[in-house]
Amino acid sequence: MNENLHIQTEMNDKPGEECGVFGIYDFDGNDIAQTIYYGLFALQHRGQESCGIAVSDTEGPKGKVDSCKGMGLVNEVFNAENLEKMHGNIGVGHVRYSTAGASTRENAQPLVLNYIKGTLALAHNGNLINAPQLRQELAYDGAIFQTTIDSEVIAYHIARERVKSKTAEEAVGRAMKKIKGAYSLVLMSPRKLMGARDPFGFRPLCIGKRGNAYILASESCALDTIGAEFVRDVLPGEIVTITKQGIFSDTSMCQKEKMAHCVFEYIYFARPDSVLDGVSVYHSRIMAGKYLAMDSPVDADIVVGVPESGNAAALGYSLQSGIPYGTAFVKNSYVGRTFIKPKQSSRESSVRVKLNVLREAVEGKRVIMIDDSIVRGTTSDRIVRMLRDAGAKEVHMRVSSPPFLWPCYFGTDVPAREQLIAYSRTIEEIRQVIGADSLGYLSIDRLSEMAGGLPICTGCFSGKYPMDPPVEDIRGEFEE
Repeated sequence: MNENLHIQTEMNDKPGEECGVFGIYDFDGNDIAQTIYYGLFALQHRGQESCGIAVSDTEGPKGKVDSCKGMGLVNEVFNAENLEKMHGNIGVGHVRYSTAGASTRENAQPLVLNYIKGTLALAHNGNLINAPQLRQELAYDGAIFQTTIDSEVIAYHIARERVKSKTAEEAVGRAMKKIKGAYSLVLMSPRKLMGARDPFGFRPLCIGKRGNAYILASESCALDTIGAEFVRDVLPGEIVTITKQGIFSDTSMCQKEKMAHCVFEYIYFARPDSVLDGVSVYHSRIMAGKYLAMDSPVDADIVVGVPESGNAAALGYSLQSGIPYGTAFVKNSYVGRTFIKPKQSSRESSVRVKLNVLREAVEGKRVIMIDDSIVRGTTSDRIVRMLRDAGAKEVHMRVSSPPFLWPCYFGTDVPAREQLIAYSRTIEEIRQVIGADSLGYLSIDRLSEMAGGLPICTGCFSGKYPMDPPVEDIRGEFEE
């Protein structure tokens, strides 16, 4: 496992964030690199390993693209100097957390391809399940790969189809018929901005408008940040093309009966101020907490959330149960991806550096602690112990998702089954491992209600995937 991923695992014991994509076309001809920067800043929670921006001038030389990408956070990679050098009124941006392909600069996006029809810049969120077969097929045709990510496979297939298609959007449609899995794409050709979403709608993608500019973004919170209005979500299976003539939509691959939105967007990934496919993330988390209070009640003096995504669920539990909501944890916001993991002998401090307990909030009290998930269980026991060390009389843990029992193949780095604490243990055995007085999970039957009735993918909880998983595990870097 990559060292940075190992640190992230130790720090959070959470599934890694997805990726975030952002695109904009300003019909007035204004430079948009800085706008993409702020859009990516709003999507930083979706990936902290690498980021990049590619821009072009629709009135300038066809195929000239200015790009900059690197390892690190958005404000580490970009500064006023390198943003000012990027001129263009159409562009795409990306923040990355690797779910397939190593964490290296070569794998940072957007990918910029020069080919016989010009240039193509692509940013991708998701994971293909047939990437190895498609990569092998391309390799036998003489393709030379610069990266190890499946996004390059998508880009090559679009470029290949473009040679025999009348339009770029036709090429995207043809490529979509070959690729299988999860993808939300934002693409830039010299005179067009395009967005595409897989027919299942695993990953979010929405359209926004600011003045005479149109935007594509992973989450609506990015639109709010740049002062744009939300127009609508891109439909699962839809291809959206934005040109000077307006917005055009191809819905020929939309199949309502196939939809399977990733429920973990609502539980953990997305920012609480986002609305995905018409459903408020904040409201979903409030409802998860309410369902926990209904299904797993317990007498206590205070309900607290593990920051950040546990907070809204804790408030929901409090509202439903009548038990006061409080703050028990102070989070150090400056612990990022560059955090140096303590040595084995002082491993305890990796959690304590990130979270500290407010003793006066919990001392002598029966505490209900809400967290969004338990993956390996490597930090839950320490957080429970921290509450006890601060004087909590009882610690009752409630989890606003069901137990993880299966890996994910669609862009979330849920690890191999053997590494999942719930795989070979009962809930009572997990309770003993983490040291809580009681433990309750959200029922799998509550997930669709929590996500506003949307059709959802529950594969990591149920083992029932919306499409057949790959025969070989394509997520090698997440195996120990």
